[in-house]
Amino acid sequence: MKNLFKLFIVTILLFGAKTQAQTSPKLENSLLWEVSGNGLSKPSYLYGTIHMICSPDYFLTDKTKKAFESSEKVMLEINFSDPKEMSEMQQLAMGKEPLSKKLSPEQLTKLDAVLKKSTGMTVQQVDSFSLLTVMSLISMKTFGCTDLKFYEMEFIEQAKKRNIEIGGLETVKEQFGILENAYSNDEMIAMLDESTPDETAKLVAAYKTENIDLLYDSTTDKKFTSEKTKKIILDSRNLNWVKNMPELMKKQSIFFAVGSGHLAGELGVINLLRKAGYTVKPILK
Repeated sequence: MKNLFKLFIVTILLFGAKTQAQTSPKLENSLLWEVSGNGLSKPSYLYGTIHMICSPDYFLTDKTKKAFESSEKVMLEINFSDPKEMSEMQQLAMGKEPLSKKLSPEQLTKLDAVLKKSTGMTVQQVDSFSLLTVMSLISMKTFGCTDLKFYEMEFIEQAKKRNIEIGGLETVKEQFGILENAYSNDEMIAMLDESTPDETAKLVAAYKTENIDLLYDSTTDKKFTSEKTKKIILDSRNLNWVKNMPELMKKQSIFFAVGSGHLAGELGVINLLRKAGYTVKPILK
C-alpha cells in the first residue's frame, strides 16, 4: 500500500515540467524566492521542488527552513493532507478502461517493450492502471533507488508539527484532467521511451545546484511536446495560480511549493508575479 501511495503521488506531480523551452531572462540560482511589495504587509515565499528524490540526495537548505518557519500557511499544487483528495487520487490512478482496450495493438507492443526494458514488467501486469500511472512507475525507476523522499510530504509533516494550515492550488481531479488532455497516447508512450536514468541524473544534478534555468532546460523536450501541451501543462496553470495567489498572500505569509519547472520562463510564476507588480527576489543565503 505504501508503494502504491507513492505511485499515486508521482502520477499527478511528475509531468508538470515536460514542456517546450521558452525565451526568458536568466534567473539567479535559487530554488527559494521572496515575494513582497504591491500592498503585502508580510512577504510570502515561492519554492521550487523536484517532487521526489533519492534519500541520499535529499536536502533542505537553512534559508528554506527559515522561510518555512516564518510562514503562516503552506500551499502545494495539491493538498495531500486532505483525505478526500487522497481518496480521489487512488480512484483516478486506475484506468477507466483496461489499457488492452484503450491502446491499439501497435501501441501496446511499444509500451510492452518500454516496460520490459525499464522495469522488467509486462503490459499485462499494468493493464488496469491508467497510462499516467504507468508513466510514473517508469519514471520512479529512473531514479535508481528504492528509498525515495517526497518534498511535498516532508512539508506536510512539518506543517502539521507547527499546526499551520495546508492548502492546494489545484485538486487531484483538476490535475488528472489537465494531464490527460495534454498528451495523446502516442506522445505518452514516446515520452516513456525517452525517460532514462541519465536524464533523471541530469535533472537531480541541476536541482542540487539550484540552477532553475538549467533545470527548466533539462526538463524540456521539443521532440515530444506540442504547443498545445505546453499551454495546458505549464502556461495555463501558471496563469491560474498567479491569478489566485494575491488574495492568499494578502491575508497571511504563504509558503508556496510547486514543481521547479513552473518557476522560470516568460510565463513562469516568477515573471508573472513581477508583471503583476510584486517584487520577487531570490534568497541566496
